[in-house]
Formats: sequence, C-alpha cells, structure tokens
Amino acid sequence: MPTRKTKAGNSTPTQLPPQSKPTTNDEGFFPFARYTSIVGVHTSLVAFTALFLPQTSLLFRQPDARGTDRPQHQFLEVLTANPVSTLMWICGGIMLLQTWWGGWVRWWCFEYASHGTDTEVKLERTQYQNARFARLGEALMFTLGVSLLFHTTTVLFGAPIASRLSHTFLLSLVLSFLTVFTPAYAMGRPSLATDTGSLVIRLTWTRLFAELSPRNAIERAMVYPAVGAIAGCWSGAIPIALDWDRPWQAWPLTPLFGSILGYILGSLWALVVSAVNSLAEEHIKSEQTTKKTT
Repeated sequence: MPTRKTKAGNSTPTQLPPQSKPTTNDEGFFPFARYTSIVGVHTSLVAFTALFLPQTSLLFRQPDARGTDRPQHQFLEVLTANPVSTLMWICGGIMLLQTWWGGWVRWWCFEYASHGTDTEVKLERTQYQNARFARLGEALMFTLGVSLLFHTTTVLFGAPIASRLSHTFLLSLVLSFLTVFTPAYAMGRPSLATDTGSLVIRLTWTRLFAELSPRNAIERAMVYPAVGAIAGCWSGAIPIALDWDRPWQAWPLTPLFGSILGYILGSLWALVVSAVNSLAEEHIKSEQTTKKTT
C-alpha cells in the first residue's frame, strides 16, 4: 500500500481508490453472495423509505382534504398532501441508508486494496477504521456542497426561483446523497491538493463521473446508481409539464420518485453487469486450467 512520511520519519499507509491496487484482473475481489444480499436489502429499504416512511405523517396529522373532482387513493394522498413533509421524511431515511451503504462500499474498497502480511493488514484495518468518522464528516460536507450545485442547476433548468425554495433544496439534497455521498465516503472527496493521493482521487472522480468508465465492480456500484438517479430525476420532470392538474404532479414529487427509481434500477444493473463479468472470468479461468491439465 502507498505510504507517506510523517514528521517523525515513520511511514503510514495512505488510502487510495480501489483501482490503485496493482492487479492483472480489473474485477479483483468480488464478494458475489454478500454483494447480492446487501444490494437486495439496500434497494428494498430505499423503496420502503420512498413509499412508506412518509406515511408516518398520519401519526401526527391527517392529510389535507382535497376536492372530489380529482380523487386519489389514500396512499397517494399522504404522499402528495404536503410535498415538503414527504421530502423531509424521504431525505432523512435516505441519509441513514446511504451512510450504511457507503460504509459497506468503503469496507469493500479496503478488502480489495489491502495486501501484505497479516500484521500489516491488521494495522491497516485499525488505521482505516479510526479514520472513518473524519471521512464521514468530509463526505457529508462535500454532499452538502454538491446539493447547492444541484439546486442551482435545477433552477437553471426551470425550477421556481423565488418560491418553493425548500422543495428544490430538499430534492437537491436527496439527489446528492444518491449520487456523490457513497463515492466521497468510500474513496474520498476530490480536492485541489497536489499530493499523490489527492491527484489519484481527483483523476478517479473524473474518469468515473465525467468519462463514465468504471473498471470494476466497486466502481460500477457507485457510478451506475448515480447515473440512474440523475436520469430518473430528469425524466421525472416530464409529467409536470402535462396539463392533467393531478396532485401527484406537484413540484418536485415526480423528479423525486424518478430519481429514487433510477437509483434502484442502476444499483440492480450494476449487480447484473458485475455478476455476468465475474461468471465470465470464472469460466475463462476454468477453461485455461483445463487446457493446462490436458
């Protein structure tokens, strides 16, 4: 693992993104069974957070009564009666889920990149665990900054400027947690520092989110859901322009649920692609082994 010199002259490991590990296999360590189960649980909880967590508003108030000319199911009534309340419930749930998911992806990065003797790995694990709260704080601050960028971009794309600021900001906050929090927590946030680690991280972010070229299962688990969330949010804005005058067309409910749906589909697609690649590599290895034995 790369090292850096401290003032005392001792060497301590510097954590770099997972692709920095020298390897002849781009896929590297792929915990198929564990990854599949965690993705299933995670996407299910994200869907539950989007659809059912706002229903807890009924514990504190009843939904506003609407006219009978636009009737809708009680389930939708709770989601559409107060968009800000719905956004706040979903935002809180997504923050907790992404913290858990980002922590697991970060540990996956460590398992992929760690190598050496048992003693060295144990030392690296201890240092890695001790740095998790500092990394979490950096990721949260970076996510908040990106949410302001998303807010500005959403306004430029036609969101209300002076009105419904809380609606737009909460949507931007949910979108930033779905897109940048996990890579910021797992790999580290990009910065303008000139040291080797910062340069590698900055170039990795450029490759992943500007060039959209993930090389292994870890990177696909971060890039595909982020792309799905952005695409779903943009596609979700289309129904708002339709002249149906339905309660669920209120800003920004359709972009919100579109981004969550896109995130779930992106996560599942990352799982499928990584699983197919892993099985294909195992098949190639088995064929090579068979040829050597014969």
